[in-house]
Amino acid sequence: MSRIVLIAAMPGELKPLVRGWLHERSNGVDLWSSDEGKWMAACAGAGADAATRAFAEVEKAGPVSMVISAGWAGALREELAPGRAYDVSTVIDARTGERFIASGPHNDCWLVTSPRVAGEPKKRRLAAAYGAGLVDMEAAAVARLARMRGIPFYCVKGVSDGYGERLPDFNRFIRANGKFNLIRFIVFALLRPWYWPSLMRMGENSRKAAQGIRESLLDFLDERGDSREGNGDPNNKRE
Repeated sequence: MSRIVLIAAMPGELKPLVRGWLHERSNGVDLWSSDEGKWMAACAGAGADAATRAFAEVEKAGPVSMVISAGWAGALREELAPGRAYDVSTVIDARTGERFIASGPHNDCWLVTSPRVAGEPKKRRLAAAYGAGLVDMEAAAVARLARMRGIPFYCVKGVSDGYGERLPDFNRFIRANGKFNLIRFIVFALLRPWYWPSLMRMGENSRKAAQGIRESLLDFLDERGDSREGNGDPNNKRE
């Protein structure tokens, strides 16, 4: 059976959607499968290498009919509100300049994929260079893998941090395998109270964005004409 596959970086990005799905781990990749096996999700960490590992694991389970890059992103424009989810029409790889067109019903904005977490100065540079509205670390890798296999690609991202938000440099807490060193980050943040307000806002925005990602994905499922029955939606209806 062919499946729709979601690739994200962190489990929290998909938590509202995959609640109740079968969960397992394989080769350091978190995997979830919906009740009837129509949907599968994978998280291996931040960055292109992690997204590639996640894609490799889901391919082991059988044919893929569509691949979706989902998760948190930073806003490159003030009008893209933190906590909201957006459909992406075009993904740009900042390293190569490649552009990938995403399918989808609304296509709200462009996204640029950076090899590192973008802080405030880099956000300004990326916005000026590419005219994109969002920045992440994985979508271009997922889009490239989909193109190589001739698989339709869709992208939905929720804004975790606004354009002007001042946050710590998260790159120093991302391990070589793409996993986030949470304990080290907590110790760092506890000693720097000036970051607390922005980190609390980011936490709340991330929670709202994950919920928005879920609703956008389920709406996309409806527009494709697929039933929500058995797809992992705990209520099998709109909220």
